[in-house]
Amino acid sequence: EVQLVESGGGSVQAGGSLRLSCDASQYPYRRHCMGWFRQAPGKEREGVAVVGGDDVTKYADSVKGRFTLSRDNKNLYLQMNSLKSEDTAMYYCAGMPLSWSCPQPGAGIRGWNSWGQGTQVTVSS
Repeated sequence: EVQLVESGGGSVQAGGSLRLSCDASQYPYRRHCMGWFRQAPGKEREGVAVVGGDDVTKYADSVKGRFTLSRDNKNLYLQMNSLKSEDTAMYYCAGMPLSWSCPQPGAGIRGWNSWGQGTQVTVSS
């Protein structure tokens, strides 16, 4: 059963912006730990941004100051500004049934047990 559905990916030139959305209306833990991850070809999936039950957000160093995670009662968003070619990847929304002590974005994918199908972001230089 698909509970997380991403959208908003596309192709953009370096320096441009995109806003990703994750429909989490059917995900029962959408107010718990949720995050955005990405995976580039030939690389491991990595955390980009994480938000906890207290709505505190954490970012990977590579996107700090450029990306902003937000959410409302049904959706998770990722506003991506000043995009670089190295941001090119498949972006995934993920969740886990935990409210506090959410993993840092750099902690990998362990514990994240619900995933969307991904949305592709391509940044050309």
